[in-house]
Amino acid sequence: MTSNDATHSTHSPLYAKLLAETAKIGWTELERFFARGMLLRVARDLDLVSVAEAIAGDDTTQVTQWLSAGLVERVQAETAADFAARDPDLWAVVVSPWVCVQERT
Repeated sequence: MTSNDATHSTHSPLYAKLLAETAKIGWTELERFFARGMLLRVARDLDLVSVAEAIAGDDTTQVTQWLSAGLVERVQAETAADFAARDPDLWAVVVSPWVCVQERT
């Protein structure tokens, strides 16, 4: 096995699909998902696509750990107001019915 093969085997087909669907997005495009309570904020130190993959794959143990640690949470009103005021660089991926969003610096 070459090192290139090892790189390709580290991520699942689902990860690759979600990665391809991840995009930079503005807050105004996300507000409607926030209003419906379907927007999840992912902490900067987590891999956004790995979180989406865990949600899509019903990895309740991992998702529960992130939720308990505050690393993944529903976007709260204070965060929404902050995003609206600052309009930061946000990246999002849809894992129906959720939209996972992460601020990038």
